[in-house]
Amino acid sequence: MTCTTINTERSIYNEGVTEATRGRPRSFDRDAGLDKAIRLFWRHGYEATSMRDLTTALGISAPSLYRAYGDKRTLFAEAVAAYDRVYGGFIDRALAEEPTARDVAFRLFAEAPARYTQRDLPSGCLVVSGDAGTHDPEVGRLLSGLRNAKVDRLAARIRADIRAGTLDGDVDARALARFTMGALTGLAEAARDGAGRAELRRVGEVAARAWP
Repeated sequence: MTCTTINTERSIYNEGVTEATRGRPRSFDRDAGLDKAIRLFWRHGYEATSMRDLTTALGISAPSLYRAYGDKRTLFAEAVAAYDRVYGGFIDRALAEEPTARDVAFRLFAEAPARYTQRDLPSGCLVVSGDAGTHDPEVGRLLSGLRNAKVDRLAARIRADIRAGTLDGDVDARALARFTMGALTGLAEAARDGAGRAELRRVGEVAARAWP
C-alpha cells in the first residue's frame, strides 16, 4: 500500500468521526495495541490488513493510531520486530544454544510444529507470510531480509562445523541452510493451510532425515 493510498484511507475513515472519538483513550495501552496489530498482520498479512481493521482491533481512531505508531508500514515494521522477539525467537535461540548446526536443525524441526500451531494464536509465521500479495518494496525487503539473515546465520554455523570436521567437507553450506529454512517455511505454510501438529511433526522428521 502506497502512502497515497494510506492517506486516502485515513481521509475516508475520518469522515463521520466525531470530535469526542478523535483522541486516544486515556486507558490506551500501546504495548497491548501493538500485540493486537501483530496478530492482525500475522493472520491476514500486510496487504490485506486495512487501516480500518487496525483501528477497529485497537479500539482507537485513525489519527490516534498515527500518533501512536506512525503509518501502516511503520506499524508493520514495529510489529514484525516485536513478533520476532516474542513469538518467533525459537530460531535465534536454537542458533545460540545448540553446539552444532545439525543440533540446530533437528531442534528447529522438532519445535516448529508446536510454534506454528499455537492455541489462541494465528497459524504459521508472520515473517514467512506477512508480505504475501504485497507490492510494497519496503515491506518485501524487510521480510526477505529477515529470512535471508537466518539462512546466513545457519550457513555460517554449517561452515564452522565443516572446518571442525563435524560435517563432511563436500557439504554445500549455503544450500543446506537454505533447505533447512525452506523446510521451516513449508511447515509454516502447511499450518496456515490447516495441517495439524502431528502431521507437521512427521514432515519435520522427514526433513531431519535429509540432513547429512
